Amino acid sequence: MRTAMLRSIQSSLKRSSYSILSRRSYSSESAPDRKVAILGAAGGIGQPLSLLMKLNPLVSSLSLYDIAGTPGVAADVSHINTRSEVVGYMGDENLGKALEGADVVIIPAGVPRKPGMTRDDLFNINAGIVKGLCTAIAKYCPHALVNMISNPVNSTVPIASEVFKKAGTYDEKRLFGVTTLDVVRAKTFYAGKAKVPVSGVNVPVVGGHAGITILPLFSQATPQANNLSDQEIVALTKRTQDGGTEVVEAKAGKGSATLSMAYAGAIFADACLKGLNGVPDVVECSFVQSNVTELPFFASKVRLGKNGVEEVFGLGSLSEYEKKGLEALLPELKSSIEKGIKFANQS
Repeated sequence: MRTAMLRSIQSSLKRSSYSILSRRSYSSESAPDRKVAILGAAGGIGQPLSLLMKLNPLVSSLSLYDIAGTPGVAADVSHINTRSEVVGYMGDENLGKALEGADVVIIPAGVPRKPGMTRDDLFNINAGIVKGLCTAIAKYCPHALVNMISNPVNSTVPIASEVFKKAGTYDEKRLFGVTTLDVVRAKTFYAGKAKVPVSGVNVPVVGGHAGITILPLFSQATPQANNLSDQEIVALTKRTQDGGTEVVEAKAGKGSATLSMAYAGAIFADACLKGLNGVPDVVECSFVQSNVTELPFFASKVRLGKNGVEEVFGLGSLSEYEKKGLEALLPELKSSIEKGIKFANQS
């Protein structure tokens, strides 16, 4: 039973959101060595994310870092009989060791949302944490692919870019805001309403990673469900945008969307590893430096490869409702981006 469950989870991680059936996967025997570092590994997202990355056969070295609690998490995860070697690092003095040689760095560090909090409420705490961690990344693993989970992503990704620019290490192809949870939610909610198997559903989600800046493009969903009314599309859009709040309220002050976020983070990290290893046609949605709109950062479908972002895709054809949503989200997303840039350049 446990072996079957482990195989099922590993199989899930080998798949990505697009072109699932056409993509070649690597076995652990043929995959190159890859080090993944998780910063914030002892937290609510970090612990399940550490577990899921331990199950990924593409990872040969798993480095777990946090300001406290990491040795216990590392000891626990290290007992799992999969390929990667696990080391836990605790405290600022060990951050460099945790990062050295990393191919992918995942950042779920920071405080979670609580009832009544917006992502902007998190800014004052998480912005400083992200700035410090990115300063270390620039020093110890400047060529790593950086997967930003810490909220507000609409601001923390611009913060990271400015830190890397100051250090002279910025490569726009290697910095990602992880918006995969928006895609995961859009697929789940769409499949339920359209009454189609969720495993075959694709829904691109563009814009940003907070509230109305999250724009699921249900007009481009596959398989296309012609039985959904305009009102149902509006409701699906709002539920996707408010998915985080739905979980925060359901947990009644005892957590945020830690488990689903860990799953989404693992899916995106897996896609990055596949891209680095030369697997073709790896496409995911992510918040990256972009020319798709007038804003410097924007989430859309991107093709991942050996250098990180190989191609940023345009928005494609939008419905009238989606065009209005795009127009509405741009000012708010612009403000969040500028807030991050301003913070990064204040000191």
